[in-house]
Amino acid sequence: MNEIQLKYGCNPNQKPSRIFMEDGSDLPVEVLNGRPGYINFLDAFNGWQLVSELKKATGLPAATSFKHVSPAGAAVGLPLDETLAKIYWVDDQGDLSPLACAYARARGADRMSSFGDFIALSDECDEDTAKLIKREVSDGVIAPGYTEKALELLKAKKNGNYNVIKIDPSYVPAAIERKQVYGITFEQGRNELDINGDLFANIVTANKDIPENALIDLKIALITLKYTQSNSVCYVKGGQAIGIGAGQQSRIHCTRLAGQKADNWYLRQCPKVLNLDFVDGLGRADRDNTIDVYIGDEYEDVLKEGEWQKRFKTKPEVFTREEKKAWLEGNKDVTLGSDAFFPFSDNIERARKSGVKYIAQPGGSVRDDLVIECADKYNMVMAFTGIRLFHH
Repeated sequence: MNEIQLKYGCNPNQKPSRIFMEDGSDLPVEVLNGRPGYINFLDAFNGWQLVSELKKATGLPAATSFKHVSPAGAAVGLPLDETLAKIYWVDDQGDLSPLACAYARARGADRMSSFGDFIALSDECDEDTAKLIKREVSDGVIAPGYTEKALELLKAKKNGNYNVIKIDPSYVPAAIERKQVYGITFEQGRNELDINGDLFANIVTANKDIPENALIDLKIALITLKYTQSNSVCYVKGGQAIGIGAGQQSRIHCTRLAGQKADNWYLRQCPKVLNLDFVDGLGRADRDNTIDVYIGDEYEDVLKEGEWQKRFKTKPEVFTREEKKAWLEGNKDVTLGSDAFFPFSDNIERARKSGVKYIAQPGGSVRDDLVIECADKYNMVMAFTGIRLFHH
């Protein structure tokens, strides 16, 4: 098949719409179910590139949860401990396959942003992964293949309309890519940068110790940023992104946004949050929304009289600012990647508050010396990659 006709483009008024191969060759994808749209395919193709590179860089199965052409989460298939399984709402599933663990992590890190996601999987979708996908609010999935049982489960989702795309993993795109804006064609070489351990060799801080697990996290951070709308930064811990700040005009705003998401990820693991006594029948999305408000500054919205009874069997105590600060001090050894250099040391100061220990950034700012000095103050390890990763 050389082309696929779409209902419309980014918006319903943008017609006609299609995806096609300009050179006349066959598309490297097959729609197995549903009718994916323009934005679905943008998310699918960006997500597929991300997970393919994660698998190549780490040797582990990978998954990502995309929303509006940026990842809401990305992860590799490391086992889940009891706490993570609980905050990702998969503690009722028993032992999960590595691919299912990757998706649980990718979906679970920022469940608010992942609501209605498009999923990309590096490996054949198995039954464990399909079971997790089936009960989430999601638009579709792309993978190199599906087991018979997995495909059966996914085809039953959304009254049979769930988007399931199969991609040819051997497909190699042309070296030059083009797109049009305002009727004018832009052309550039594809970003084929290989993100491997050599990229982190130029360590500019006094502390130069990067353990193997942190090296994996650094790769995850930069590969995630490679497919995130710029400006962007990414916090990673334990094989998964825990906070992504995308599309901000100011780098410090990226760092703050992603840092707040990373903080929320860790706050959800506090016993005070884990033990919230929800009313029976409250759905996962409603629980996610409630937790997000409860751990934030507007907690009264879910604790005031007449509101808490809709969500909880017993009224929770306020999660005070002092309690949250004390709990967050336990989040350590976090990795931070940036798609361009940090122009000021305020980014390092903010990163420290979210437990950052390892940093990868291009370097090249006129204030590099001050940024390095700030990292040294907190005994961080910072590598200058020399490579910018803007993506638009």
